[in-house]
Amino acid sequence: MSVPILLFASYADAFGARRLEVPVTAPCAVSALIEALRAMPGGDCLPAKPLVAVNQAFAAPASIVGPSDEVALIPPVAGG
Repeated sequence: MSVPILLFASYADAFGARRLEVPVTAPCAVSALIEALRAMPGGDCLPAKPLVAVNQAFAAPASIVGPSDEVALIPPVAGG
C-alpha cells in the first residue's frame, strides 16, 4: 500500500514533484513515512526532524497515518 504525501517549496523541488506516493504498510507511524521518504531520490534534503501535518494538523513522529489521511511535509520557512 502507499500513502500520498503533499510536498511544497524546497521539498517539492528536491523530490521533483508536488505529490508522492510513498510505499509503506498502512496504517503506519509518521516516522515510518519519513524513513521511506529518506530512501527515495531527494530524501537527503530532509532535516533530522521534519514537520509533518496529518489532516491539516501538526503530527508527532509516533502519530498513526491511515491510507485515507492527508499527509503534508512542511518545509522550513524564513521570514522577516
